Amino acid sequence: MQVTAERCPAPVPPPGSRGIDEILAAARARLDRLDPERAHLAYRAGALLVDIRPAAQRAAHGVVPGSLAVERNVLEWRFDPRCAARLPQAVDYDVPVVILCQEGYTSSLAAAALQDIGLHRATDVAGGFAAWRIAGLPALGPTPLHRAFPLASPVTAGPARR
Repeated sequence: MQVTAERCPAPVPPPGSRGIDEILAAARARLDRLDPERAHLAYRAGALLVDIRPAAQRAAHGVVPGSLAVERNVLEWRFDPRCAARLPQAVDYDVPVVILCQEGYTSSLAAAALQDIGLHRATDVAGGFAAWRIAGLPALGPTPLHRAFPLASPVTAGPARR
């Protein structure tokens, strides 16, 4: 007999827990999310545009010129003005920070986390880098992770060394 998802009951969540859809909705309810055009204007007016995507994702899809790459796993430490590991840009709690991820999901959670630290002006880009690109806003790349070297054909590479 084959077991399918329809025959396996979903686990009962612990009391007080929330699903990711609820967590995301609560985070977004606190944010003044920016469409790509408004995010670009905020960036040009001095907001920090922070790309939280991993290096491989930035290489594969491209980057916004001048954005600050701070991967998600260290974001709070880099922007908490109380933390010794903060970035020089994390000077106070009034710094405008616009978070960018690939599609605008992780960035909402990250911006809410920065608000929890006290950065009340933190927000994110609705639709992420994908929407930024579709809007035709400035972007560079993608770029290869490793430098590509032209390979000679085995036939023209010369005699094999012994």
